[in-house]
Amino acid sequence: MKLKLTKATALAVLILLPLSVSAHTGLGVVHDFEQGFGHPFSGADHLLVMFAIGLWAASQQGRSVWVLPLVFLSVMASGAWLAFSGMPLINPEIWIALSVLACGLIVWRNWQIKLVWAAALTGLFALSHGYVHAAEISAEADKMGYAAGFLIATAVLHGLGLLAGLISPGLLKFARVGLGLMYTAVGITLLVAGV
Repeated sequence: MKLKLTKATALAVLILLPLSVSAHTGLGVVHDFEQGFGHPFSGADHLLVMFAIGLWAASQQGRSVWVLPLVFLSVMASGAWLAFSGMPLINPEIWIALSVLACGLIVWRNWQIKLVWAAALTGLFALSHGYVHAAEISAEADKMGYAAGFLIATAVLHGLGLLAGLISPGLLKFARVGLGLMYTAVGITLLVAGV
């Protein structure tokens, strides 16, 4: 009965997901702090990965609780700097889709690995997310304000994931299958859309 409830919940979430899971339109937008802050919340790709990093950090415990979010934010800022500098990054949208899939597996399997490898994987995810956040803005945009906005929003999403993982580990254990299915569906959708 519990498994059926989880599958039903996952199916409902998948049906209710917007068809446009990517926040990367960049059309007719004034890029400032407010737009930067809202960007991670406007697409399932960013929202899911940033929340998952918090969940993963909570499940890894110890220094991971602060190291993984800090690594994500630092490397995300570096990815944004690459985009602001006009440096190319090959297929960043594909890397984002793969990060959603990987986060689904991490959450579903409660993947426990050494901190150095967890940090490296987190940094790999963050580079493409930061790059794509910054690649869409116009030359006259408030780059620093926009970057500050999406970095603060990212920290909020990490914090929400951490809270969910630390406050209700039992609920998280119950919800892992549904979360894994949702992440997988969004990741596959993004991969298909990006090809």
